[in-house]
Amino acid sequence: MQIADLGDIQLHYRIDGDPAGAPVVFANSLGTDLRLWDAVLPLLPEGLKLIRYDKRGHGLSSAPPGPYSMGALVRDAEALLDRLEVRDCVFVGLSIGGMIAQGLAVKRLDLIRAMVLSNTAAKIGTPAMWDDRIAAVRAGGIEALADSIMERWFSKAFRATPDLSLWRNMLTRQPAVGYVGCSAAISGTDFYTPTSGLRLPTLGIAGSEDGSTPPDLVRETIDLIPGSQFRLIRKSGHLPCVEQPEEYAAILSQFLRDVGHV
Repeated sequence: MQIADLGDIQLHYRIDGDPAGAPVVFANSLGTDLRLWDAVLPLLPEGLKLIRYDKRGHGLSSAPPGPYSMGALVRDAEALLDRLEVRDCVFVGLSIGGMIAQGLAVKRLDLIRAMVLSNTAAKIGTPAMWDDRIAAVRAGGIEALADSIMERWFSKAFRATPDLSLWRNMLTRQPAVGYVGCSAAISGTDFYTPTSGLRLPTLGIAGSEDGSTPPDLVRETIDLIPGSQFRLIRKSGHLPCVEQPEEYAAILSQFLRDVGHV
C-alpha cells in the first residue's frame, strides 16, 4: 500500500506484477475500493505492471468535502499516472472508473494506448435520479441504499451466497461524503460528444444482469468509438470481475494480446 500526495488529494494506490512491465491501470466503481480487482489480477498474463488506486472519497484515499466534478476525478488519475511516470497504459475502468477512462483519454492520449470500458457509459442515469440518491445518503447514510444497490450490482444467484455480505460491507463502509461527491460527478457528466471523437483500441464489457448499466447502454457507448469490441458476460451484474473473474480475466487477457500489450 502506498499513498501519493498530489497536493489537494492523497490517493491510495497499489502496484502488483512486474515493476518493469507494460502498465495496466484499473479504476473501480462507485462504492468500492481497489480490492474490486483482487480475483482478476492473478489470472492475467505475467509481465504486466498492474496499477490500482482508490479514487477520491473511497477506500484509503482522502475524502475532501464534495461535491466532486468528473474533471477533478480525471485530474486525480492524470496526476497519479504522471507521478508514477506511466505512459501508454491500457486503462481498465468500471462504472465511474470507465467515465474517468473516457475523460482521461480525451484529455491525455499520451497516457492511454487502449482502454476497457466495463459496465459503464458516456452518461449514466439522470440528474434527478442522482439527486434522489444523494438525498437518501445524506438522510440515512449509504446503508439506506445498500439493499437496492446490491440488487443492481449482482445477479440473483450471487445475492444468495455468503459473499454478498463482503461487498455490502465494503459499500457501507465507504465515506458517505465520497459516495455523495462521486455521485454528483456522475450526475454532471455527459461524454457522448467527446467520446465519439476518440480513436483508440477499446473493449466494452457488460454483464447480462447489470441493473446499473444494462448491456444496451454499454453497447451504445462502445459503438461511439470506431473499431471497438463488445463482450457480454452472462450470469453477472454490474461487477462481472467479482462474479465471473475467470471469464473477465480471459476477455481482458485476449484484448491485451490483441493490442500488443503482452
